[in-house]
Amino acid sequence: MTSPLETARHPETLRRVCIEPLTRVEGHGKVTLLLDEEDHVKQARLHIVEFRGFERFIQGRPYWELPVLVQRLCGICPVSHHLAAAKACDRLVGVDQLPPTAEKVRRLMHLGQTLQSHALHFFHLSSPDLLFGTDDAIAHRNIVGVIQDHPEIAKQGVLLRKYGQEVIRVTSGKRIHGTGALPGGVNKNVSLAERDLLLADIDQVVDWAEQAVQLIKRIILSNPDYHYHFANVAANTLSLVAPDGGFELYDGGLRARDPMGETLFDHQPDQGYAELLREEIKPWSYMKFPFIAALGPEEGWYRVGPLARVNNCDGFHTPLAEQERQDFAAAGEGRPLQAALTTHWARLIELLHCAEAIRELLADPDLQGTQLRRLGTPRQLGIGVLEAPRGTLFHHYEIDPDGLVTRANLIVSTTNNNQAMNEAICRVARDHLDGRALTEPLLNQIEVAIRAYDPCLSCATHALGRMPLEIELLDAAGERIGRLQRDGDGLCRA
Repeated sequence: MTSPLETARHPETLRRVCIEPLTRVEGHGKVTLLLDEEDHVKQARLHIVEFRGFERFIQGRPYWELPVLVQRLCGICPVSHHLAAAKACDRLVGVDQLPPTAEKVRRLMHLGQTLQSHALHFFHLSSPDLLFGTDDAIAHRNIVGVIQDHPEIAKQGVLLRKYGQEVIRVTSGKRIHGTGALPGGVNKNVSLAERDLLLADIDQVVDWAEQAVQLIKRIILSNPDYHYHFANVAANTLSLVAPDGGFELYDGGLRARDPMGETLFDHQPDQGYAELLREEIKPWSYMKFPFIAALGPEEGWYRVGPLARVNNCDGFHTPLAEQERQDFAAAGEGRPLQAALTTHWARLIELLHCAEAIRELLADPDLQGTQLRRLGTPRQLGIGVLEAPRGTLFHHYEIDPDGLVTRANLIVSTTNNNQAMNEAICRVARDHLDGRALTEPLLNQIEVAIRAYDPCLSCATHALGRMPLEIELLDAAGERIGRLQRDGDGLCRA
């Protein structure tokens, strides 16, 4: 499944086109295209150009700081890191099963996070391309244009996200970087007053979510290119599933399927993820390249996130989302949907599920329970896995007898999607750019393919790898007086 654009021979002879910065995504990245004299694309690559070394600088910190510390990775999906770290710390304190109140408060928090993140991505970041077309004027193709031309859609997007943020505030104390989860449980329940506050708007939220699904369904099904072709790459898929094979965001076993939908492994315990997955480093990106160990790096790369989850699961337990999933599956005519823009359809089905599940969970009296935490026999290894809005998220920690972190490995959702995103931009380059004079609307199609994955680029840049680095020393006048360069093979020279 390696793209024919993966490697360019004699790149020094080719013309380089750079898309920098990537717009309407979280974090900093760029795409480089190498073209020959006839504008044929010989290589297309997504580069992550920022480095954030969380895996290193949390070493030596006490494990109980992790749920609060690691969520500083991101202001968009902090709850996902907060809860994944908390799940890993549950293991460190010897807890395999939380008290019902603690688990349900965490699940409610996670549903709020997924709802607000999906609303932000679709309405604010991706809807301009879908509503106006990729060749619309750049001055109009943005959220301001959506507000002007589709004020009701824009309003619903804002209020859906606001509601999700309110769920996070109620369960974690703050809308961003809260402190609700701690090793072995949570630090508060949901009071009756807080429950009633959330109940007041939930029916409207469910209705708006239904409208959003109908909107994206009309857009996708009315455009065969969106449905079948655009950035269509045959990918393996990975996600968590519930014990019955149903859709699951917070807990469950790991399931992987091949591009035809055939099962590669199923209901594998998340604590054994390291036996299933490996990571590869490439010299041109700070982001790692995970793959399924049994298939190897060339054939084992995979997709995570909404498209993978909806393709992978056997059903939703919430009725409205399940009906929409069945329509989604029917559109694939017996095979998993693979075109990148169908991810938005899957994303909004998940948004609808979150709204339904929040309404269901708010009726559970366990949210007002008083047993908030449990402790067991401490361990020195803890792994936490959940489904972040962008896909499967792994937090792996090892500690010493004093409780200090000795090793950390984070495989975040965007990292899991790294090769899939690279394959998608290669497909777009081959189908839409090859041999043509490049224009802004054409280059925007590369960004549209990347945006479909909703990448969180700052979350995904933890391992230094072997990417070349260059450091220059300047004097007071700005003249260079020294330079140190580290090549891709790790050698340094002055």
